[in-house]
Amino acid sequence: MDEMESLRLDIWLDVACLFKTRSQAQAACKRGRVDVNGQNGKPHRVIRPGDRINISLPGGGKRIVVVKTLTDRHIPRAQARELFDDLTPKPTPEELELRKLQRLSTPVPRVHGAGAPKKKERRELRRAKEGWAEE
Repeated sequence: MDEMESLRLDIWLDVACLFKTRSQAQAACKRGRVDVNGQNGKPHRVIRPGDRINISLPGGGKRIVVVKTLTDRHIPRAQARELFDDLTPKPTPEELELRKLQRLSTPVPRVHGAGAPKKKERRELRRAKEGWAEE
């Protein structure tokens, strides 16, 4: 791995496999769901080893990581886990039960023969799947 002094936050979040794509990482940063050392994490913010990153997840969860190494090249997921220390606390039994109930509750199915979802319906479906309300 090529080590660096500093790197953009959105690039590192993507490379570390904390988000599927860089654009998802940018969107989360712009919506204020990523904090770096207690400050709002803008996508262009420069991070360094030792920085503490808090990520707000859908459903009210939090993920806390500390940056160990920086790289701007995509690497296998197993190696990407070595880029950070995960300090996220284990979920409580109540949280696990709540997640199970949320998985079991399914959205109302569309009426058969209603055709393809319209633009408004697609947006509502996307918001429901992501678990975030659009701001």
